[in-house]
Amino acid sequence: MNIREKYNIFDDEYYSYIKDLLENELVVGMDSFIQHGFTTTLKHCIDVSYKSYKIAKKLNLDYVSAARAGLLHDFYLYDWHELEKEKNLFKKHGYVHPTIALNNAKENFELTELEEDIISKHMWPLTLRSFPKYRESMLVSFVDKYTSTKETVHPYLKIIRRYV
Repeated sequence: MNIREKYNIFDDEYYSYIKDLLENELVVGMDSFIQHGFTTTLKHCIDVSYKSYKIAKKLNLDYVSAARAGLLHDFYLYDWHELEKEKNLFKKHGYVHPTIALNNAKENFELTELEEDIISKHMWPLTLRSFPKYRESMLVSFVDKYTSTKETVHPYLKIIRRYV
């Protein structure tokens, strides 16, 4: 099963903008890392990408850049949970991974200035010094927070609902 089928990407227009990214083996490799709860990094990035694309389109923003950079915003290519074992690097992941993701994305794809800003600033306001320059950057940052919270809390809500 290919990634498009696995993650039910039915929107042909959206898919046309990210198809080349989803054909890259490093991007597909993000499916082997857990992001939040039981969600893989690739699934998380597809969710952020698609939600950002849809909202940006409604707001007449650059929805193509929101889709592409949303898919690459966590393109850091390691299991951040494993950093727990390495001298407290786990706590620094939130601060350093946007730069790592940006560097990886620049090595593998051509990016616009807007896409670079989206990737590098998506952890705002945690990274206070990196205030988003564009509305699309702020949008992807907010969608990332929403999606991360949903992925983290949702499995626990299912458990709680069984007993309530």
